[in-house]
Amino acid sequence: MRWRAAMECGLYGPDGFFTRPGPGPAGHFRTSAHAAPAFAGAVATLVRRVDAALGHPDRLDLVDVGGGRGELLTAVLAALPDDATARVRPVVVELAPRPAGLPDGIGWTAELPDDLEGVLVATEWLDNVPLDVVEVDEAGDARYVLVDGAGEERLGPAVEPDDAAWLATWWPLDQAPPGARAEIGAPRDAAWAHAVATMTRGLALAVDYGHLREERPAFGTLTGFREGRQVLPVPDGTCDLTAHVAIDAVAAAGAATAGRPAHLSSQRASLRALGVDGARPPLALAHTDPHGYLRALAAAGVAAELTDPAGLGGHYWLLQPVGLSVEGFLS
Repeated sequence: MRWRAAMECGLYGPDGFFTRPGPGPAGHFRTSAHAAPAFAGAVATLVRRVDAALGHPDRLDLVDVGGGRGELLTAVLAALPDDATARVRPVVVELAPRPAGLPDGIGWTAELPDDLEGVLVATEWLDNVPLDVVEVDEAGDARYVLVDGAGEERLGPAVEPDDAAWLATWWPLDQAPPGARAEIGAPRDAAWAHAVATMTRGLALAVDYGHLREERPAFGTLTGFREGRQVLPVPDGTCDLTAHVAIDAVAAAGAATAGRPAHLSSQRASLRALGVDGARPPLALAHTDPHGYLRALAAAGVAAELTDPAGLGGHYWLLQPVGLSVEGFLS
């Protein structure tokens, strides 16, 4: 089958990686959301700024799309002031069953709610939206890559017109050599546009690994992860299947839906604008407050991990305002 269908089965089928019982994504890989409370504190700061821009509405929606087991949303709520938490309507959007122990006040649904006013967060969600992989054959034509349940691949039919049009706009292969690959991001564009369309006013935030048109990877990025290790992508439900996001294409789709320009920056720059910089605490604190110094040093280590440009700091932050101006959210 084509990779899009294979990813759908391997990730979201009856025994898929994200739907089977267990610890969820946190048991296999570390994301920014799992580096709480530093990341959660930054998101909480952003929520407070959006809340102020909205005029502190009676109901403030806070939606986490692809929210794992609710780790990030739980931590963000803990970081918000009481006057905000009293108005927040928190919801996790996930296909997995609701986990035991999740606070009763957090909603759990498999479908995106609509008529949202507040903040929608999608942390490492788009990289798991299934897509097709294509490869240039010896004649210079792009063909779909087919895969079986064991991960064995072969070339399939020629690319269909709609996918060829997306490639021509966002990932041109006309000068690519045989063996070059591309990942057709149209399903991600559509998923993000749908998420933005659920909002009446507020901010949609996507955080993910990605690339831009002028620097697309020559052989694609599709890979697997299992128990903290990168593995070959096999669509049998035993591993995560992920591919970096064509973030500029996604941004254009969201902006077209919202009728407003999007703001794109690195996680490093965004977190620094929200007060997370990874700076070491002053050494003098070790003499006046040793325990406080150790706590601050540990927090600085987590912040440094989140802002490392070679790691999580290399994520893109895509901010899409709806009915608002994006100015002031990251300053």
